[in-house]
Amino acid sequence: MENNSSKPKFLYDKTNYMLMGAGVVVIIIGFMLMAGGASSDPNVFNESEVYSFRRITLAPIVVLLGFGIEAYAIMRKPK
Repeated sequence: MENNSSKPKFLYDKTNYMLMGAGVVVIIIGFMLMAGGASSDPNVFNESEVYSFRRITLAPIVVLLGFGIEAYAIMRKPK
């Protein structure tokens, strides 16, 4: 009989999981930056609020940065 009572070996180490968590947080922050732009009056379109720098440029860059962190965390070889 074989005795496999040793500790289970995980695919990633603690650093990988911490990087994955950080990536998820950065992605969530990016989506929160995209949120908003609603108008109290549905007949009024506020172009400067909807097409602001934060929603059109900054938020997608933050989300892509978060996906980059995720890709690095997945590809990083555990030590």
